[in-house]
Amino acid sequence: MKASIVINSYKNGQRNFSGEKLRGQNFAGQNLSEANFSNCDIRGANFKGATLTGANFTEATAGLQKRWIIGLMLVALLFTGLFSFVAPILGVLVAYIFDSSSLENQVIGWTSLLVLLIFCIFSYFRGLVGGAVAVALAVPVALAFTVALDGGLAAAVALGGGVAFTVVGAVVGAVAVAGGIAFTVAGAVAFTIAVGGAGVLALVGAAVGAFAVAGAVPLTLFSCYLAYRAMKGDPKDAWIKNFAVAFATTGGTTFKKANLTDANFTEARLKSTDFRDAILIRTCFKNTEKLDRIRPGKTYLSNTNLKQWLIGTGTNKNFDRQDLRGVHLQAANLTDASFIGADLSNANLQDADLSRAKLIQTQLDNTDLTGVTLTGATIEDWGITSHTNLRGVRCNYIFMKESTTADPNPRRKPDNWEEEFEDGDFAEFIQPLVNTLDLYHNQGIDPRAIAIAFKQLAEEHPDAELQIVAIEKRGNDKLLIRAATTPEANHSELNKEYFTNYNKLKSLNEQYRGKLEEKDNHIQRLENMISTALEKPDFYLEKPSFNYQHQEEYIMSENIDNSQNIKIRDINANQSIVNLRDISGRVSNKIEQLPEHLEDGKRSIKELLSQLQNAIETDENLKDIQKVEALEAVESLTEAANKPEDSNLKKYAKLSKNALIGITANLPNATRLVQECNQLLPEIAQLLGLS
Repeated sequence: MKASIVINSYKNGQRNFSGEKLRGQNFAGQNLSEANFSNCDIRGANFKGATLTGANFTEATAGLQKRWIIGLMLVALLFTGLFSFVAPILGVLVAYIFDSSSLENQVIGWTSLLVLLIFCIFSYFRGLVGGAVAVALAVPVALAFTVALDGGLAAAVALGGGVAFTVVGAVVGAVAVAGGIAFTVAGAVAFTIAVGGAGVLALVGAAVGAFAVAGAVPLTLFSCYLAYRAMKGDPKDAWIKNFAVAFATTGGTTFKKANLTDANFTEARLKSTDFRDAILIRTCFKNTEKLDRIRPGKTYLSNTNLKQWLIGTGTNKNFDRQDLRGVHLQAANLTDASFIGADLSNANLQDADLSRAKLIQTQLDNTDLTGVTLTGATIEDWGITSHTNLRGVRCNYIFMKESTTADPNPRRKPDNWEEEFEDGDFAEFIQPLVNTLDLYHNQGIDPRAIAIAFKQLAEEHPDAELQIVAIEKRGNDKLLIRAATTPEANHSELNKEYFTNYNKLKSLNEQYRGKLEEKDNHIQRLENMISTALEKPDFYLEKPSFNYQHQEEYIMSENIDNSQNIKIRDINANQSIVNLRDISGRVSNKIEQLPEHLEDGKRSIKELLSQLQNAIETDENLKDIQKVEALEAVESLTEAANKPEDSNLKKYAKLSKNALIGITANLPNATRLVQECNQLLPEIAQLLGLS
């Protein structure tokens, strides 16, 4: 079928071109997304720069057309013929060893044999380049012994030609293997021996010619061996394979610069196919043939280890620090695999088995982990994002860090080694916050400067709705503050402005900074919170709902230290302190908007929150500022009750519930508020689904 017919049919809505013969057709730059080319003959077809998103090439046949195969064979034979006289001449020189009538000839023979052996030995262990270098160093030494002889120059020329013959023979053999024209190798051997040997026989006689042929055979076979070794992936002669494959793909199927996102090449034959600069995101190469005969360029197809995994035959499971973006490893058995520092962004790992895998510092942005098994995996500092798909992840337990001799605790979750996650628990436990602004401090932490700088940032950008949701201590002197924002907030600009202000504040004297924070209790509370976080490395959350790092975690809802009476809560930092009357009125209005839902004689959420509000406002043991904090927590619970489908509000409601527990922690147990909280909070948590 002609390319023009395919293109016009595609524009008219046809997508199924299965089984068509498309040899040599030109589809360069065309949009053929979702087209079905299964079982098609696409040898020599040109898809350069085409958009083939979701295209199906299952069992398609790519590569060279017959006329190109014949052309490659002729070129290989031509190069072999050009050097066909060199090996027999080298054989003649070595044969001089047996010339007892001339000492000079014997010296030439032994010198030739010695240099040839040096070349072969170094080529075997160091590759052809190493062999050539060795000869370059050995030939001058050899000439020092033979320069006085008439045959010295001839020997040097012959030895150099022998080296050239071996190199060319190896390359020609590699081209033959890469192009699938293995019979060319046998033809080259026969051609060399027949033509070269016949020529020498005519010149020097039958006896010497026989030695020439005898010398040509092992040298040619050695060239073939080097070609075979290079095509098997020996790194010492990788350049031979690269050259051979590049030569053998000339005229073959090309997907150069094509967009092959989600394309399917299952069981396709891809010999002599060009994938340079192609976009290979989640492209399936399951059970493909001759994937080692393609021209990969700088794509991940150049990774020999990964290539085996793509077709389903891999065994080496070390992928540390490798660029694996967009790979398709669906249903792969990757138990105990190591992905330390690897980038698996945009990859398809659906239903893969990653039990006990090391996912330390592994980047997983937009990675599909649907149905993945992660039991026993180590996820220290892994880079999941809000775009990481965690649906249906199977995980009984996880390790938050790699155990070491200095710190053998792997931070198992759940913490109780006799407990395991229930179905769906892991995804809820590990899901990171959405749209968080991360403010990472790696030197010279100044809690007061942090508090003031964040307060200023929130006041300058009220539309960003900045809310601190977590503080994490990292190492001995590093700190990460996470703040939730609106989806539209520009995190880059906010981060830049924050640290500009923070660095300026650090340089100010204490007196001036004291004026900035005067009468602002939010700044004082945030400073206390940061100081406490830095001083208490042994504090951990009992069950963090979204903070997935292994480092010391400080969530704003915890009462970190009852002895110091520091109440940590979800802080809305873009507001100034509001008076008790204003917050009380606002909470009352929001509670009033709640519907009256009575169920089986139970009290409604509206009634419970009203009772809690009243208990806070009438408690004589609370200062006004503490009442403001407590009512703000009630406000968060009320907002979650008004919008039960909002998962973020539910998270903040959990924080607020814990904040109320923290506020009442140091009150006498007999006070009304403590008793009311002990009774009301469990009921409220159950109705809001916070238990």
